[in-house]
Amino acid sequence: MSKKFHSFVLLLAVCISTGFSQERGRPVHTYSIVARDPATGEMGVAVQSHWFSVGSLVTWAEAGVGAVATQSFIDPAYGPLGLDLMRAGKNAKQALAAIIASDPGEAVRQVAMIDAKGNVAAHTGSKCIPAAGHYAGENFSVQANLMLNEKVWPAMQEAYQKTSGDLADKMLAALEAAQAVGGDIRGKQSAAILIVSGTNTGRPWVDRVMELRIEDHAEPLKELRRLVHLHRAYLHMNAGDLAVEHNDMDKALAEYGAAQAMVPESLEMIYWTATSLVNAGRLDESLPLFKKVFAGDPNWAELTPRLPKIGLLNVDDAGMKKILGVAPKKK
Repeated sequence: MSKKFHSFVLLLAVCISTGFSQERGRPVHTYSIVARDPATGEMGVAVQSHWFSVGSLVTWAEAGVGAVATQSFIDPAYGPLGLDLMRAGKNAKQALAAIIASDPGEAVRQVAMIDAKGNVAAHTGSKCIPAAGHYAGENFSVQANLMLNEKVWPAMQEAYQKTSGDLADKMLAALEAAQAVGGDIRGKQSAAILIVSGTNTGRPWVDRVMELRIEDHAEPLKELRRLVHLHRAYLHMNAGDLAVEHNDMDKALAEYGAAQAMVPESLEMIYWTATSLVNAGRLDESLPLFKKVFAGDPNWAELTPRLPKIGLLNVDDAGMKKILGVAPKKK
């Protein structure tokens, strides 16, 4: 018996011995998408529901392995077990079939899986609350239950396939299309998106491309899109910080500037753009930025004199006096 097959048998034994029917399913009725970007290999899950903290239960993904959405009368075990089986060498269809076969409660489950090769599998149990259904396409699957109508998953399919952009853009478009035609019959409450790399480096913090959750909000999809935008801006900030570490001030300025352009109201992004200008020998250009930040929050002026001591701000006493001179006068 091969090691992979042995692991597969052991996992099935665990499924059967734990007894899916012994754990009462939680009613996380929702709509979701699992997908893989064939250009980058990235895989992801995105979801919206009228249920608190939907992302903590529905979304599962592992770099180089696959992604799982488990919902309806949810058994969260489908997530880790599906990933375990795919990691052991089973494709998405084999993994899902194996778990369903060992679950007495499969009729109330709705699950979708995608593996690192783009194989897709989906299951909508016969007792999922209508309207319920799914569509498994090439490199993606959309699924929904307890919807206002049966337009939801077709709308998700069309939006995903027609939308340009990266994986996050396409998955968000699918969720928004679902809401536009009716969505969850109960309304909306939480949403989440999880994206991982196509290959596994063994460093989860590197392999996790994006993980954002809206736990409870009147407009969870709008808030999720806002956070995706903010996440992208902070990727520029992180790249700027890395450039500073490598003394590449031109790159740092470019990255901080890109972040600031995306979120112009962020004092922190403006501040680090200003410090980068100083470090690039462009003190006078930095002063209007420092002035705006100090006016917004005087604590940034308190922080600034601490930076030269640790090498984050290359300025002499005269330069520091100029910088602090643009701060509001203390009363």
